[in-house]
Amino acid sequence: MRRKGEDSVSDYDDAFSPVPAVSGFRTILSLATQQNMFTDHVNISQAFVQGELLPGDGHNGKVYISSPPGYDEDPLYVYRLFKPLYSMPSAARAWHTTMSAFLAKEGVPRWDVKRACGPSRLTALVSSSMWAHINDFVIACANLQVLEGFRARPLDALEGTYEGALQHYLGCEVTCDMDKGTMYLSQTHYAQEIIRT
Repeated sequence: MRRKGEDSVSDYDDAFSPVPAVSGFRTILSLATQQNMFTDHVNISQAFVQGELLPGDGHNGKVYISSPPGYDEDPLYVYRLFKPLYSMPSAARAWHTTMSAFLAKEGVPRWDVKRACGPSRLTALVSSSMWAHINDFVIACANLQVLEGFRARPLDALEGTYEGALQHYLGCEVTCDMDKGTMYLSQTHYAQEIIRT
């Protein structure tokens, strides 16, 4: 958060966290199907509180809060935060920055689906891929041992859970048949849930 009178554009910059378009998810699955890749699903638990505070948060990079309601603490005491809270405007951005730094350290390259030169170039360049939507990762790799090795690292470093081979993701059901080289996406369950509510 910024102090009164400081540039409000910076507030937006700190609060904004990019979210990939669903077309990128379909592209990753298309590549995985074409190259007969294994696909896994990893979920990072309580992602926002695993992020690192942004340098511009608070005053001189320090954020203080009063005691939460219901606690018998002296109201004059304040607590310094070392991790973002879900209610902070910059929490999503802090998580994105932390996750991006982790992936860069792991050597995972970033590529822009919209700027790529076409499906044939992507197929030639990508032997393994990862898709991240906030705290849900889809990892695709043709080598199962490489996939399992990479999958373990975010789970250890970022405290997540292994959800198994990709079957459900962001309201989509994913059915893969590696022998036939097919992958189907469906939103039947999601549609039924909407009808029920």
